[in-house]
Amino acid sequence: MKKRWGIMLTLILLMGIVAACGNQKSSGDNKANDEQSSNKEQNEEKKYTIGVSQIVEHPSLDEAFNGFKEALEDNGFVEGDNITYDVQIAQGDMNNNQSIANNLVSSGVDLIFANSTPSAQGVLNATKDIPIIFTSVTDPVGAELVQSMEEPGGNVTGTTDTHPDAIPNNVKFIKEEFENVKKVGMIYNSGEQNSVAQIEMVEKALEGTGIESVKASVSTSSEVQQAAESLNGRADAIYIIGDNTVVSALESVINVAKDHKLPMFVGELDSVKRGGFAAYGFEYHDIGYEAGEMAAKILKGESEPADIPVQYPQNLKLLINKNSAEDMGIEIKSEWEKIAEFHEE
Repeated sequence: MKKRWGIMLTLILLMGIVAACGNQKSSGDNKANDEQSSNKEQNEEKKYTIGVSQIVEHPSLDEAFNGFKEALEDNGFVEGDNITYDVQIAQGDMNNNQSIANNLVSSGVDLIFANSTPSAQGVLNATKDIPIIFTSVTDPVGAELVQSMEEPGGNVTGTTDTHPDAIPNNVKFIKEEFENVKKVGMIYNSGEQNSVAQIEMVEKALEGTGIESVKASVSTSSEVQQAAESLNGRADAIYIIGDNTVVSALESVINVAKDHKLPMFVGELDSVKRGGFAAYGFEYHDIGYEAGEMAAKILKGESEPADIPVQYPQNLKLLINKNSAEDMGIEIKSEWEKIAEFHEE
């Protein structure tokens, strides 16, 4: 009997050991599976949606957006792969502009790219939580987008389209190279803070030059041609700043300038390429690219908008359109070869 109980006890102990080993193996397998699942999740790349608010379509703003996308792609954020753009254009309508901002926020995008001052103001009114990167903004502080250029604060930062030397250099070029110009005509949308700030900069730069400004205000692009015609006989030259409403209808001003032989200065290089005579400016593609690099840092979790200073354009140059000079009755001076680059269509 004792022998039989001994055998049974041994069998029970062996069964317990086998069961324990089985449980231990099962636990180890579960742990391994958990680790594999965790690694898989970590390796699966997150997909982002970028909301894009743009006040109107014209080459400068479009180039800024192209630069923005290029910078993100260079940082590993590829459209159609791990990033999607929800692009909405307000067509110059301020009501549409705010509706677009509200729509982007309600859709839960990961970041908003605001391409113009009204676009940035609209999205900032709509959210204080979603990161906002702007470009094509003339006066970020005056537009109440940031607390300061060095320390933006809040959820917004970006790049400005005003180089401190651009407008003073344009005015200096007019003063020194066009002695017959005593009145400069300017067309702008008085409803755009961006444009009002630039007009004030031009008028400040004109102080002491003996040149007066003659202003014509518009509210829509359909009014631009009539405003341009109104400058004939009142101005000796035309200076079109970076006003989104006017630049979207730039060809109508160019035609007036050519018809009446009025030198037409512009606020950025894309407008020179479209037919303006000359500008000290920069490429909007560049400021868009710089904004895209900021966005990449935020998406990677390396920075917050509040910690990224607003950036000025880096490259400023004088560009002259030779064909437009001929059409506007302007003789190209040999000394300009030393200070300018030339565009020929």
